[in-house]
Amino acid sequence: MTLEIILFLFVAGALGGALNSVAGGGSFIAFPALLFTGVPPIPANATNTIALWTGAAASGGAYRKRLDVPRRVLIPLLAASLVGGLLGALLLLKTPAHTFMRVLPWMTLAATLLFAFGKTLAGARGSVIEHPASGAALAGATAFQFVVAVYGGYFGGGMGIVMLAMLAALGMTDIHAMNALKSVMGFVINGVAVVTFIVAGAVFWKHGLVMIAGGIVGGYLGAHYAMKMPQMWVRRFVVVVGAAMTAYFFWKSY
Repeated sequence: MTLEIILFLFVAGALGGALNSVAGGGSFIAFPALLFTGVPPIPANATNTIALWTGAAASGGAYRKRLDVPRRVLIPLLAASLVGGLLGALLLLKTPAHTFMRVLPWMTLAATLLFAFGKTLAGARGSVIEHPASGAALAGATAFQFVVAVYGGYFGGGMGIVMLAMLAALGMTDIHAMNALKSVMGFVINGVAVVTFIVAGAVFWKHGLVMIAGGIVGGYLGAHYAMKMPQMWVRRFVVVVGAAMTAYFFWKSY
């Protein structure tokens, strides 16, 4: 690889990692960057996943003090993330990525609206994540997270905004705590997908190692500086990113 390509991939990885640490959507920077440098679509998706997985680990480290979720809630959500991420990764290796493209715009549109109005929908009830949850509420959240994890293991673009929307609908209001939980679940989803892609030999390591370095830098710094901003600013940024992704997907798919 030339120095220009190395710098290009590093910057793309850093931007993708930073965006994922706050709102999600980093794949829409990292994935096209890999395609632009000549990596075929499915290996590009696999390489993008491993690069942004390390970014999620870095942002999770920055958010670690904001993660305060009971084990009774956290364990089912992580289990759903693990199983769903594995299933999604296996689907990617067997089916073409365009399968989901017709549904994706509607998913991101619904997720953006749900995140924007999640506090209103939750009403006066407490968060089922931050406070004792009923069995039915926990089962519903776990089932939803499983579906998100399947999608995340398969492609993952916009996965972060969908998870934030779910947490908003479940009553969470602290955006930094939401991002902390989202980072942990995303780490599990992409982690199991990463193992699957490595075993299948689908990763382009020369490109991936450069993007991994960028993802770590961007993921940590993005989370670090996001926590210094007013929560309203971060929430508005998430909505803007979600709206932009929705518009992009409708343009690409229809």
